[in-house]
Amino acid sequence: MIVKTGIVRDERYLRHETGRFHPESPQRLEAIYEMLDSSDMKGKFVNIKPRYADEDEISAVHSQSYIERVASTSGKKQTFLDPDTETSPESFGIAKLAVGGLLNAIDGVIEGDVNNAFALIRPPGHHAERGRAAGFCIFNNVAVGALHAIRNHRMKKILVVDWDLHHGNGTQNTFYEDPKVLYFSTHQFPFYPGSGSVNEIGRGSGLGYTINVPLRRGPGDAEYLRIFRKILEPVALDYKPDLVLLSAGFDIYYNDPLGGMQVTPAGFRNLVRVLLNIADACSKGRFVVTLEGGYNIQGLRDSVKAVLLEMKGESYQTDETLNDVESQADSGIDTIIQTVIKQIEPTWRVF
Repeated sequence: MIVKTGIVRDERYLRHETGRFHPESPQRLEAIYEMLDSSDMKGKFVNIKPRYADEDEISAVHSQSYIERVASTSGKKQTFLDPDTETSPESFGIAKLAVGGLLNAIDGVIEGDVNNAFALIRPPGHHAERGRAAGFCIFNNVAVGALHAIRNHRMKKILVVDWDLHHGNGTQNTFYEDPKVLYFSTHQFPFYPGSGSVNEIGRGSGLGYTINVPLRRGPGDAEYLRIFRKILEPVALDYKPDLVLLSAGFDIYYNDPLGGMQVTPAGFRNLVRVLLNIADACSKGRFVVTLEGGYNIQGLRDSVKAVLLEMKGESYQTDETLNDVESQADSGIDTIIQTVIKQIEPTWRVF
């Protein structure tokens, strides 16, 4: 079977300027786009053109007053929305283009134009709250995307996985009482933004539909793979999502300047194979990735390449391969795995 993998890329994303020495720089996408144009990658992927999300779509997640606050920065040289998040003259439009790029990727996958897709966009989104920017994020791309799939495509259950180094507080808070979205996060803890403790598991009808795996610095390929296979996989197969979304932050790369994790490009490839297997089993293969963090430029380039090739089916990892990697995990990771399982067992009787 020939797998059609879509990518969202657009030079306009480079025009969101963040200032000299800011880690979330245009150079991140420049390196990825250069990799896509290399001789061994060129022509492998289906280009998905982005569009500007309209304000009605964005207001599914964000307050009108906040949208107007961001809009007011248009044409201004520099505005700080929070201490870490600044805008340049075109940032409002580019942030709408980031949301719209992910929405078009979701549309393309659900409508069958492509099998899966990766939105290579910026600014990132998972820290953005209903009424405020945070952590380099302006609009919460993945949260708007999940609600778009529910409202426009009648999807009933969405799995959002977030492997970024930093907890996706904005995504969690958007869906904290909503069982239509199962949010699963691995993240360094305690670390920015300070949320994501193991006992944050949702509220009301959403109780048990938020799963946090807070980690001390140090886990690498084998430990992350064990977490995904021992916690996420059984829960997801029981949940049976109609669509799998991934907030892909590559700041858990072993040499990221902001992080303390030890994941390699091969490790990212293995994690995405777990997610693709879930999508194949539950969601007719529907799997869409959006770029979040990742601040080692070479590591970002290599890791995105590994993920894309796995999505394309050109480096397919078997269960036997994954078993070999997982067998190398430090047994210390089992403590947090069992702690998480104990928290969610009342909702998920699959362990």
